[in-house]
This record gives sequence, C-alpha cells and structure tokens, in this order.
Amino acid sequence: MNPLQQAKRVVIKLGTGVLTSGIGDLDTQRIETLCAQVNTLRSRGIEVILVSSGAVGLGMGKLELKQRPKDLALLQACAAVGQGILINTWQKCFDPHGLTVAQILLTREDLRARHRHNAVFNTVERLLAQGAVPIVNENDTVSASEIKFGDNDTLSALVASVTQADMLFILSNIPGLIDMEGTGEVVPLVEQLTPEIEGMAQGTKHTTSVGGMISKLSAVKIAHRAGCGVIIGSGQDAELFNNLLKGQSVGTYFVPSSVPVKSHKRWIAIQDDTHGSVTIDNGAASALQNDGKSLLAAGITACEGDFEEGDVIQVRTLDGTDIAHGIVAISISEVDAIKGLKPDAIQTKRPELLSSVVIHRDNLVLLD
Repeated sequence: MNPLQQAKRVVIKLGTGVLTSGIGDLDTQRIETLCAQVNTLRSRGIEVILVSSGAVGLGMGKLELKQRPKDLALLQACAAVGQGILINTWQKCFDPHGLTVAQILLTREDLRARHRHNAVFNTVERLLAQGAVPIVNENDTVSASEIKFGDNDTLSALVASVTQADMLFILSNIPGLIDMEGTGEVVPLVEQLTPEIEGMAQGTKHTTSVGGMISKLSAVKIAHRAGCGVIIGSGQDAELFNNLLKGQSVGTYFVPSSVPVKSHKRWIAIQDDTHGSVTIDNGAASALQNDGKSLLAAGITACEGDFEEGDVIQVRTLDGTDIAHGIVAISISEVDAIKGLKPDAIQTKRPELLSSVVIHRDNLVLLD
C-alpha cells in the first residue's frame, strides 16, 4: 500500500536548510517548486498543512547576525523581523496557483489548554474547507523556554496529531534515516522504533537549525501515537511527492501505530507538562497495558505533584518508566488517602471514594 495514495490530509514540515540558501536568503526557486508540489497534492484531493521554518534565519540576515543568538530577546527580535518576510514569500509563490495562505503562529500553551487546542483544530478545519493553505510556525516572538516546542519537528508532529492528519512529511537537507553504522544507506522502512533505530540518530550543527535526527525521531513517536505515518526525506527533491504518488519508495517511511489514539484522547496524549504522577505496581501496569482496564487505587504505590480532579497526570511503573497519561478523577490528597487500598478498606476509611477509580479508561492514553 502506498501511504500517500491513501492519505486525505497531510502535514509537511520544511526545515530552514530546505527554504534558505544561506543566512537571510530564501531559496525562492525551491519554494516555488514546493508550492507546485502542494498544488499537485491538492489536485489529487489531498489537504495540505505546512509547518514552515525560516523566520529566525531570515531575521538574522536582516539584522546582519552570523550566528544564531543565544539571548532570548534577540532571538525573538529575529523572529519578529523574519516572520513577515517568510509568509509574504509563501503567498507570492502560491499566487500562480490561485491559492491563499493562512498564517498560524502557536506556542506550547496553545496546545496544553484544551479549549485552545480545540480552537486550533476548528480554525484549521475551516481554513481547509475554504481552500486555504494553513502555514504553521512557532510564535518565536513571544515563546519563552517554558512554552517553546523546542523545534519545528516536534511542532509538526503535534500539528499532525491535533489536525488528525494521515501523513507527516519531515523534509530537510537529508534524504532520510541513514544507517551510519552499517550500510551507510537510507533505511527505507521502519515498522518499530527500536533502540537500534534510535541509535542511528545524530544531532545537527547547522547555524540556523535546531535539533537533527534525534528531534525527528522524537516527532515520529508523537505522530505514531496518533496513528499518523511519517516520511523523513529530502526537501531538495523536486520530484519527491510525484514519485510517492507513482508508488516509489522515497526517504524513510515510519509505519503508524495499528491502534492509534482515539480523536477525543489526542489532547491527553500530547501533554508533556503534567500536574503530577502516580506510581503503580506490576499488576496494575499489566491491567492497563494488556487488559484495557481503568486505574484503581489498589494498584497505586505512590503519588507526586499538586493535581486536582480533571488534571492530566503521568502514570509510571515501579522502575520509573512513564507508560500512560490520564485525566485524574480525584485530587492528590484523595489519592494519597486510598492508594493501595482494596474496596473493602476504602469502604471503612473513605466511603465517599468507594469507586476507587483514579483514572477511567476513557480518559487514559498508553504511551509508546
């Protein structure tokens, strides 16, 4: 099965190295080629959302900076200068195809808060229905360390999850995941992210880039959880999408989870700033992972944090491995009062908490 031929909605992440020919210089010819490819996809009935890097690099050029700033305020200033140039260039390059672009700037907080998460989804849905091409970027002008995505690879995976995309393309100046310790060739297919596969990842030292293959594989994990296939490939390949539509193998294809997170649970799955955690015993872990059960108080050995009813918390095993996120049904003080207790004991000690369900299965997401 060709994954692109089956797709109805795709997210395409374009790295700074793809869009620029140097600090401050957009490669307009390549952007024009990419716009033509997007138009081809749309003509096949495939909806396209772009995640575009480049704003900081463009700002660096305009401000005559040779190295990516470490000072946050200067980095934000670069983004403010570059963002307008970037979106205007995209619009000019889409004009020959009669397509309108729509800029969406996000911070991590926009996806942490459930109502804002839903607002992002609704906005993108309406834009696509109107025939526009959403172009997403991190709002670097206001993003501080505690609300940053970290890199656009992560952002693109989150966007793919939020918008319920079928495919995510992470395009940069590398052709795919390369087996550096073995054949030296691109790995065409990855069915599971094993330690051996993750060991192939290397960072980047590019002046305007953040992350590298390590961040790309982290993004794959997020997309995989949402049931979204991922292709890591070269953004310099002018025939990439045409070749995929012909059924050819391009880049590295990461197969999505066969049991993806349900749409109403995706907000839970992407939360990384939880309000606390509970540690559970081996029996409870097996019940969650293998039997599809809810988390009961009897299986909890410890709890940490400052969570209230309705907060998202982590669920971890005795060895410290996080295996799930979930919306907790009671506060930490109530969990602490009944942890490890069987229903009979709860009846005696805290009868008002007799149900002993700490996280209902409908509000729990297993992690990879």
